[in-house]
Amino acid sequence: MPAQRPRVLLIAELCNPDWVSVPLEGWSLYRALAEVADVHLVTQVRNRENILKQGVQEGSQFTALDSTPVEKPLDKVGQLMRGTAGVGWTTATALSVLPYYYFEEVLWQRFGQRIKAREFDLVHRYTPISPTTPSTLARRCKKAGVPFVMGPLNGGLPWPKGFGGARRREKEWLSYVRDAYKLMPFYKSTRENAAAIITGSRATRGQVGEPWQGKTVYVPENAIDTRRFGTAKSEGPVELPLRVAFVGRFVPYKGMAMLMEAAAPLIREGKVVLEYIGDGQEMPNLKAQAAREGIESGVTFAGWVKHQELQGRLAKNHVFGFPSVREFGGAVVCEAMALGLVPIVMDYGGPGEIVSPATGFAVPMGTPEQIVAGVRDVLTKLVADPSVIRPMGDRARQRIFKNFTWKAKAEQVLEVYRWVLGERGQPDWGMPLAD
Repeated sequence: MPAQRPRVLLIAELCNPDWVSVPLEGWSLYRALAEVADVHLVTQVRNRENILKQGVQEGSQFTALDSTPVEKPLDKVGQLMRGTAGVGWTTATALSVLPYYYFEEVLWQRFGQRIKAREFDLVHRYTPISPTTPSTLARRCKKAGVPFVMGPLNGGLPWPKGFGGARRREKEWLSYVRDAYKLMPFYKSTRENAAAIITGSRATRGQVGEPWQGKTVYVPENAIDTRRFGTAKSEGPVELPLRVAFVGRFVPYKGMAMLMEAAAPLIREGKVVLEYIGDGQEMPNLKAQAAREGIESGVTFAGWVKHQELQGRLAKNHVFGFPSVREFGGAVVCEAMALGLVPIVMDYGGPGEIVSPATGFAVPMGTPEQIVAGVRDVLTKLVADPSVIRPMGDRARQRIFKNFTWKAKAEQVLEVYRWVLGERGQPDWGMPLAD
């Protein structure tokens, strides 16, 4: 007989269908898990209205908790420390821990008796995804006899050598002492009492201490929403100029300047055009760089494009250029591949695990000069033989629809649930996932 649907209390403090990045991930996995399990979502009150608009019933299907009394004062401190919006994420994560402790206390007051009464088969903390954020619930759940699952956790990717300038411009002061999070209250008890630790990357799995490696399962962090990506496709004959796109926040570590430098000779020759989709602090620098290189006519700045409209814009391109040097997940890489674009990424962090040799190009990490040379070499080869782009793009699309949809992700997480509930063995799909 088929196993019963597990009853899951899913904690996703960051969960919002109208936002992007981690809040959208929280929402996407919740909706996918609700197809295979009986899920009650617990989230922060800031997400309430947008979740209600999706037809989810408050009380029976989700609960919104208010942690703003602790959160708001620390938000002001964070703004002062970070200054420019979109940078200083290590600082932001560190300052979010205290409000999150409070969030879990409110959660336990609301759900503690129900957990003890075994109304849920397991408790799963999905967001925050940072491995530096402990949980006060793991010990309590274990004492109640209810398995506590956390993850996919992702983050903590070390800054590569040669990018100290970008690190300082990102205001990543706390990244120099990042391992101090291991001294935080509940760091050890979270790992000792968790039934399973899902890790979203090889780098994050490597951060899990040796005593707890046996309870880890690798499930990549990112996936696509097939209703937003994949209904369009980059198709037709690939003719020069090669159309190369970048999508993301314009911050130093994303590598936009290196991409432009790598493409510049080919742009001047009329063989490549480059489109930047997004915005941020680096916009003036990029426009100045294009002017210095004399390639303004071959570089387009589209600004921000609504997520729901992005695939139509992106599908007009052939190649996705994304030489980000410190990318934990890389959801936008999945999205571009789902449209049949050929990705050029760094073989470091999340993108290097999403892209396989058959589906794109993962450039070895090195100095900025070495990265520019590596990206230029790939672009030169594609310009010389653009016939390889469509077959490779089709394989990229197939890889994403096989392994990197939220449906596929929910099925993987369900297998983890089955394992901690004693219904099957520990799952292992390989690391990274094979084509």
